[in-house]
Amino acid sequence: MTQPISAAPPRPALFLDRDGVLNEDPGYVYRWEDFRWIPGAREAIAAFNAAGWWVFVVTNQSGVGRGYYGEADVLALHAQMSRDLETVGGRVDAYYYCPHHPEAAEARYRHPDPPDRKPNPGMLLRAMAEHPVDVARSLMVGDKDGDVEAGQRAGVRALKFEGGDLFEFLQDELR
Repeated sequence: MTQPISAAPPRPALFLDRDGVLNEDPGYVYRWEDFRWIPGAREAIAAFNAAGWWVFVVTNQSGVGRGYYGEADVLALHAQMSRDLETVGGRVDAYYYCPHHPEAAEARYRHPDPPDRKPNPGMLLRAMAEHPVDVARSLMVGDKDGDVEAGQRAGVRALKFEGGDLFEFLQDELR
């Protein structure tokens, strides 16, 4: 008999922004054919998996709210990312995305201050509520100040990734 996730012992979590951290960010990436992994991103994920960490993607996706693409496109891209990660022995334990924006074209995505939209910590807090996370040992990595702020507001140490090889950037975190 397996234990439910909530009964498992807490483990540290690596929270990763998507665009600009996991993939190159030319703006509003939503199709696999436009997706390009950041060097070392897949290897970093696989290394944190091997070390027993949760790996969560937390990504603002205002392109949905702005009407550039739909939620189905986001889900399809995340599914393809997962399939591609399997080829290097990696996995994302859960994807969290925020389609809301204060100026969204569609009313259902419009909110003056979406709780899940970084710099708000909603996506991280939801992941922590849904999985047994050791908050004190967890880490948020983003390429924008708002990503870092979201991590800090969730009580998680946060680092700003300014480019290069993500595995090299994070390898000291595994020691």
